[in-house]
Amino acid sequence: MAKAIAVADEQSTGLSRLKARPQELKEFLENVRSEMRKVVTPTRAEVQSTTTVVLAAVFLFAAYFFVVDAIFGQSVTHLIQYLTKH
Repeated sequence: MAKAIAVADEQSTGLSRLKARPQELKEFLENVRSEMRKVVTPTRAEVQSTTTVVLAAVFLFAAYFFVVDAIFGQSVTHLIQYLTKH
């Protein structure tokens, strides 16, 4: 008996959830439209300036990591040579 009631409750909530779907979709799409109205497309000058900053940062970090890697690599090489000689 309890199982039959649980199944009936599950079906009724499933049916009510199914009926609520179109309204949820409508609200979702309204919210999407509202948020998309707030989106501002950057100007060409803004895109160029941010691209320049990003490229400069990438090259600076690349140079920094190249130097750190070279120093670390040489240190490890010298350490290995020192330990194998003795």
